[in-house]
Amino acid sequence: MTGKAKILDARESRSYLNGPSFSLGNRVQRALFIVVWALAASWTPRQLAPWRRLLLRAFGATMGAGSDVRGSAKVWYPPNLVMHERAMIGPRVNCYNMGLITLERGALVSQDANLCGGTHNFDDAHFQLIAREIRIGAQAWVCAEAFVGPGAQVGEGTVVGARCVVFGTLAPWTVYAGNPAKVVRERKRFAPLA
Repeated sequence: MTGKAKILDARESRSYLNGPSFSLGNRVQRALFIVVWALAASWTPRQLAPWRRLLLRAFGATMGAGSDVRGSAKVWYPPNLVMHERAMIGPRVNCYNMGLITLERGALVSQDANLCGGTHNFDDAHFQLIAREIRIGAQAWVCAEAFVGPGAQVGEGTVVGARCVVFGTLAPWTVYAGNPAKVVRERKRFAPLA
């Protein structure tokens, strides 16, 4: 089950009147994944990361060695998820990946964070859905309850503080906090652990 989510034209699908934003095939695939995840993964302890990786790969996600999505996390569309080696999505994270979401090597998204890859054109009478890629750099840390919005690029080694709100591009090896995200200080650079 592979393929990226193609957004329907709101003028034709009438999504602004409760019509679909995605094809029937996409909606069926997502519904099937929700059921499989609920039955086979949502209850699993952290030690069963290889099993959850296998399930995500079966539904089209790209999962690097040692990567992990905790059982209580929600992944909206597995084919739009790319996780490099040892990247992790923590408990209760909402990975709303209408657009591609990439976590590079060793990136960590902590509990209750939100990665939101879509928005709407609110200046359009049809309220067209727009998906934008999110990239979390190698060794970056998105802390608890942070919100990372559509199109955000979190630099290598960057720390996104708890409950921080991120849009745009964050510089590498920098600590951010607040709403909107503001620089707090530089972060000490280090080589990745083996």
